[in-house]
Amino acid sequence: MAVDHGPVMTGIGNLALLFDVLGATVIIGGSLITSYRAITIGRIAGGKVAYLVARRTFAKGLLMALDVLIAADLMRTVSVNLTIPSISALGMLVLVRTILSFSIQVEMEGNLPWRIGRHESPRQPPLSP
Repeated sequence: MAVDHGPVMTGIGNLALLFDVLGATVIIGGSLITSYRAITIGRIAGGKVAYLVARRTFAKGLLMALDVLIAADLMRTVSVNLTIPSISALGMLVLVRTILSFSIQVEMEGNLPWRIGRHESPRQPPLSP
């Protein structure tokens, strides 16, 4: 038995579906861009550099897609089935995707996100007047 949630909730559900499609499109587009960049850079700089560029490019696209898919899940849960089990499932899904995003970012940057931009350099002695 289908429950009518009204036009606003139906619209949010449709928007969530659009975000699902957008997330998949970002993954496919990121894969195509990654392939193009890897081939182009591989011809110029060699395989090792091409691999590093491909890895970073794909990771950026995957991070963007994960963010879009989390937004879709949030909208779907609010618009379709707002129950304790569905909210719990959403919480677990967001937790897993957040951990995945975090690990991809650490892998991509080589450092923890809150340490990016910090330079570990020895302290300089104060200038004498």
